[in-house]
Amino acid sequence: MVFSSVIFLFFFLPLVLTLYFAVPFKFKNTILLIFSLVFYAWGEPRYVVLMILSIIMNYGYGIWIDRTENQPKKKVYILTMAIVANIGILGFFKYANFFVDVMNAALQTNIHLKTVPLPIGISFYTFHALSYLIDVYRKKEKAQRNLFSLSLYITFFPQLVAGPIIRYNAVAEQLSKRVFSSIQFTEGIKRFILGLSKKILLANPLGSTADTVFATSTMDLSTGSAWIGIIAYTLQIYFDFSGYSDMAIGLGKMFGFEFAENFNYPYISKSISEFWRRWHISLGSWFRDYVYIPLGGSRVAPWKIYRNLFIVWALTGFWHGASWTFIAWGTYYGILIALEKAGLEKMLSKIYPLNHVVVLLLVMIGWVFFRADNFGYTTDFITSMFYSRGNEIFDSQALSLLSLNWFYLAIAILVSTPVFPKLQKLQFSKSITKVQTAFALLFYFFLFAEVILFLINSTYNPFLYFRF
Repeated sequence: MVFSSVIFLFFFLPLVLTLYFAVPFKFKNTILLIFSLVFYAWGEPRYVVLMILSIIMNYGYGIWIDRTENQPKKKVYILTMAIVANIGILGFFKYANFFVDVMNAALQTNIHLKTVPLPIGISFYTFHALSYLIDVYRKKEKAQRNLFSLSLYITFFPQLVAGPIIRYNAVAEQLSKRVFSSIQFTEGIKRFILGLSKKILLANPLGSTADTVFATSTMDLSTGSAWIGIIAYTLQIYFDFSGYSDMAIGLGKMFGFEFAENFNYPYISKSISEFWRRWHISLGSWFRDYVYIPLGGSRVAPWKIYRNLFIVWALTGFWHGASWTFIAWGTYYGILIALEKAGLEKMLSKIYPLNHVVVLLLVMIGWVFFRADNFGYTTDFITSMFYSRGNEIFDSQALSLLSLNWFYLAIAILVSTPVFPKLQKLQFSKSITKVQTAFALLFYFFLFAEVILFLINSTYNPFLYFRF
């Protein structure tokens, strides 16, 4: 089940909201836990057992770590076991086939492994569990003695299969005590509708365009089509990912939870480092706090800083998927950020506003690695962006794609900048403010109506997170 489906919008969500607000506070977490398990089981019932076993395992490890507070060596040993166990489960389901293929290629063996299906959301809930265990180890929080509360933290459906990655210490108190208000609930509805609109009204049409281009043989791909395709994909992945984060944040507000922001207009960045402070913030901060800083961060010798960057970014790429192109994508950013630390960022700051163009170009090249399935197609596609291969620079396919999608591209480019938030901050008279409120209400009704029309009339509604 996904947020952008009729079943979720008109059956699941109304039902869980009705029951949630109908019961006393002491039963609210139970309602959320039951519906979170149903939400996950809707698409993959057999993997609910795996997730429950993971929760029970981490519940035990958390209490064990907490009880060895005065035994530092034993505490480290238990945490290490817990990390190995969690990474082992993730590694088996997500990377087993990849490692077997690598072994066969390297050793000329012929090992056959039945394809291991990837449980949706396993990367997210594994990182939630690791966050909990490490926070307990660092004494940021006490171990959770209530199994239902820990289960809800890991399985809470708004962030279960698509993020953002919520730190345990950020919601520990909210699990047992939270304030409900009509203002917060209204803000949640608005935020959810905005995220849903990003996904359905922008990401989906742009994704269809990108799919058309990336399905074209690079030998037949014109430079114009290549640019339209990668621009469409650059916007699609932003509106899809940030749209799901907006929906998760909005749903959280409806149930009384406050989640941190996950995207902050990354395409206005003036450097690659700034881009990653604005893009998928929860993932970047997770790797920073739980991998980069423990490795020594920036408080070590220069060569170790670069080593730490490469380790973090290779892992970031590998987290996204069991593919060499994902590892290359992560390493690509490791190299760029290392170069910025070596002086490139200062150089970029001196060519404002061209630094925006340079950063966007580098990001789009990176998205080719992320989108393509192999290195051959990646290099050929990037070549087509800058060299026509004897084809027309702007052929009939490019003209057709542009004529059909210029409106979506224009709106998406505008909305990917903070133009509207800045307009909202302008101060007006009370009479104009009342008109604004009425207009905002109509605007959200209009967006939701458009979303429903798109869902009814279109069968194209991809779920990008199945790879993660």
